[in-house]
Amino acid sequence: MPEKSYNNSTVGKTRWLLVFYDLCIYAVCFYLLIVLHPSIARAFRRRVIRRHMIICGSCIFGSRFIMRVYSQIWRYANMNAYLRLIIADAIGTALYVGIEIGYQMAQLTFIRSISLCFMDLLAAITARMFYYYFYENASKDGKLSGFYRTMLKLFGRVEVKKDEPADAAALARKIKVAIVGAGRVGATLAEDLLTNPNAPYIPVCFVDIDEEKTGRSISGLMVYSDKDITKGLLDQLGVQEIIFALPNANADKRNSLYQDYKELGYKAKIYDYPIAQSTGSGRRALRDFDIEDLLFRDEKTLPNEAVKSYYRGKTILVSGGGGSIGSEICRQLAGYEPKKLVILDIYENGAYDLQQELRISYGKSLETQIEIASVTDRDALERIFDFHRPDVVIHAAAHKHVPLMEHNSCEAIKNNVFGTLNVVETAEKFGVSKFIMVSTDKAVNPTNVMGATKRMCEMIVLNRNNGRSDYKTSFSTTRFGNVLGSSGSVIPLFKRQIANGGPVTVTDRRIIRYFMTIPEAARLVLQSGAMAKNGELYVLDMGKPVKILELAESMIRLSGLEPYKDIQIVETGLREGEKLYEELLTKSETLGKTENDLIFTEKDSPVSREEIEAKLASLAEAAESGDDARAMAALKEAVPTYRSPEEVNAAQQ
Repeated sequence: MPEKSYNNSTVGKTRWLLVFYDLCIYAVCFYLLIVLHPSIARAFRRRVIRRHMIICGSCIFGSRFIMRVYSQIWRYANMNAYLRLIIADAIGTALYVGIEIGYQMAQLTFIRSISLCFMDLLAAITARMFYYYFYENASKDGKLSGFYRTMLKLFGRVEVKKDEPADAAALARKIKVAIVGAGRVGATLAEDLLTNPNAPYIPVCFVDIDEEKTGRSISGLMVYSDKDITKGLLDQLGVQEIIFALPNANADKRNSLYQDYKELGYKAKIYDYPIAQSTGSGRRALRDFDIEDLLFRDEKTLPNEAVKSYYRGKTILVSGGGGSIGSEICRQLAGYEPKKLVILDIYENGAYDLQQELRISYGKSLETQIEIASVTDRDALERIFDFHRPDVVIHAAAHKHVPLMEHNSCEAIKNNVFGTLNVVETAEKFGVSKFIMVSTDKAVNPTNVMGATKRMCEMIVLNRNNGRSDYKTSFSTTRFGNVLGSSGSVIPLFKRQIANGGPVTVTDRRIIRYFMTIPEAARLVLQSGAMAKNGELYVLDMGKPVKILELAESMIRLSGLEPYKDIQIVETGLREGEKLYEELLTKSETLGKTENDLIFTEKDSPVSREEIEAKLASLAEAAESGDDARAMAALKEAVPTYRSPEEVNAAQQ
């Protein structure tokens, strides 16, 4: 059936028809309560009846028009629509009773006045519910479908739902799903699928662990206990796929359920409900499971009002703002209502994409500015800082790829060490109130150039105003491990290798790593930055370590394949500068607690300004020479904890 279009006159006709029905309802209620049974002793006079009818009706319908009750499409009405009607009538009732008392209108008691208004409201709500019921059932096969269509004509609606499949063949084309989770999110998903004629899925049942819900129904769908679910029962119901609507389930529970249904032979999807979106887009999504949903800990951190209020109204500059971590920091800052967000990056494509994303999400309510410059260009930094005058600087710009920096040691020193020094000194010069540097666990007893340069950066930042109280800028550093899905990380690599049919490559079967999602890492960076006073080194709780070999095997299984049978896993040997086991970020004897259970402080050995300047002079000379071997030797001298990977790995075996 071709889609029917509706012009404004049709919509207006339906609206005024609803007003007419409401007037009829009001007239009937008034007749029953005031005229038919007026009082204990005698009937009201006609002029009194007319006066009350006009004043009460004017108050109620006037309030409904002001509250735009008749601008809503009632066949799609939700709780908000009915709440608006109730509020409108409550206002109208209060106004009517106020007029009655103020002008001392005779012969109607307070109880009778309230009863009239409430009886009219109840009848109006009932009429709308009947309309919704008729509309929902008019397109379904059954003996009463013709009756439902006839009733719809009374409301000015001859057609049924647009593009609603009215035959069994159309319904059969939809994928039948069982929704795991009969809570608010699951019920919302079921309602969306049932009322959307273009949805490719049709729910047939719920599954839940709550015994109080099992055996009951939601939106006409039976809720089954997860203990009773079998392959035979799901086949009997015609279930083809499973959808998880469990926003509060932890990773272990999701993984267990996923494996259970996978073993039964069903494809599983996950329903993302916008409970706390970082960009504020509030979009719902039905998608396939990602490795992050099943193998890693849940994101436990949500920004509190104190953190939001710290960044609210400030001009914030994020260096490396187009990168994996920097861009997520910018996304979350955008939701904190900053005065201006300055995204500084040398790579224009990433910064541009982020700017367009933020414009789509926030429009003109967020002022963003892209600055394309390198942190090694001191003159460019000073121009940018002088123009924008940032209140807070979050320094995330760095070369981070370990093997690449082993062969580009001079460039790593120039960008990471002296780029950081440039941003630090420029922040001081222009009176930035707070400087927050993003660091890495590879700075702990580093075995590679990248980790050593980041350790040197930590020394620069943490000792910048050590022992001095006359500095306007406070400095802090936040250190964490690997983040899931970042550029160059192992998970995107494994995904590409599996998609290409393998093999999946691991450098060593014994390697373990700590992982954290990008949004969680960014949130913790912002929280630690907000609580920083001066000179703190924050470290993040990274959870349990993950064996890279087991990660590869799990990703292959999640793709519906079998490791070593369908996809081979091959050892390639440790890369240059790579450790077998990443060390813990902190030692318990040097660990300090903060107000956040996932953020700790590390006591760092102080380094004097004179020592820092001597180290920097040596590194500058080595970097300018262009000799990578000399640069690496200078780094080992500047960072006492820097050792060769062979030495560290031999001790760990």
